[in-house]
Amino acid sequence: MTDAFVGRLLPWFDGHGRHDLPWQHPRAPYRVWLSEIMLQQTQVATVIPYFLKFLNVFPTLPALAAASNDAVMAQWAGLGYYARARNLHAAAQRCVELHGGELPRDVEALHALPGIGRSTAGAILSQAWNDRFAILDGNVKRVLTRYHGIDGFPGLPAVEKVLWALAEAHVQQVPATRLADYTQAQMDLGATVCTRSRPACVICPLQDDCVAQRDGRSDQLPTPKPSKVLPEREAVALLLRDGQGRILLQKRPDTGIWAQLWTLPQAESGAELQDWFDAHVDGALEDAEALPVLEHTFSHYRLHLQVLVRRVQGLHRDDDPALRWVAAADLPALGLPAPIRKLLESGAPPARPKRRTMRGALPSPDVE
Repeated sequence: MTDAFVGRLLPWFDGHGRHDLPWQHPRAPYRVWLSEIMLQQTQVATVIPYFLKFLNVFPTLPALAAASNDAVMAQWAGLGYYARARNLHAAAQRCVELHGGELPRDVEALHALPGIGRSTAGAILSQAWNDRFAILDGNVKRVLTRYHGIDGFPGLPAVEKVLWALAEAHVQQVPATRLADYTQAQMDLGATVCTRSRPACVICPLQDDCVAQRDGRSDQLPTPKPSKVLPEREAVALLLRDGQGRILLQKRPDTGIWAQLWTLPQAESGAELQDWFDAHVDGALEDAEALPVLEHTFSHYRLHLQVLVRRVQGLHRDDDPALRWVAAADLPALGLPAPIRKLLESGAPPARPKRRTMRGALPSPDVE
């Protein structure tokens, strides 16, 4: 017998859910997987143009696996949370190596791939193959927390365990032909009705049985994560141009801030950056022009980046693969962090020329 949660949610989805998302036509495994990774911590409206552009360049999983890291990052640049792109690329290569170039239709094999957690594996299996698997993304956590009146921050293991048990219980009551729709229905309800702030409880199909609605606690659940002040961090970067007007870019390491992306040479202090400059660049930093401080907020800190602009002769050596002179016309082909791309595409107008002593900064950020 279908429970009230499932019984009310599916008819609502039929009339009010989202049925025209690009990854729904068709719901092929590769398309579903790509959409699920892009939708992690990113809204549908933002994802759609990236999804379409990415799929146009990498139409199949083998095409993605065969691509270079730079090509993948160039298509992902601006979407943020770049570890998702690195994991997506690595998982595609693993699928070619181990699964004949296809996503495996097995929850354990899917979960073993880079970047695919329990909920993402369930979302792929249920939407691509109509298999009976629960999901528990942020939207579903919010819906279940309110519907069942679950106290405690949903990110805590003990609370998450309770929510998983509820999600598993509900999915067992879904008709066998509606599992893909049910998965989408939960996400749609959380995204459009049971929203984080100002939920539209008066039009919610679940309002008659919702504990939060009954008790007047919709604005209190889910229990918010304990707040903390974002640390402020500083760094200094160089926007160096050669005689041809090309910009010097440096590829970031495999881990840390903006990993594997091309960006401006950067250091945690002016003194450290001066040492790097002296070791690599033929020129001088005296009278470098200072741009207005660039601020960018990551999930765990706020970065204040001082960019110094200078025209130089070139590099002492041209054999470092992590350094590259790039013409403006070639920037779109590289994966650049969104704030750096915006700076460079704006033409990076210099501030009024002045002599500047580069200030020190706090330790370099080490997470995305």
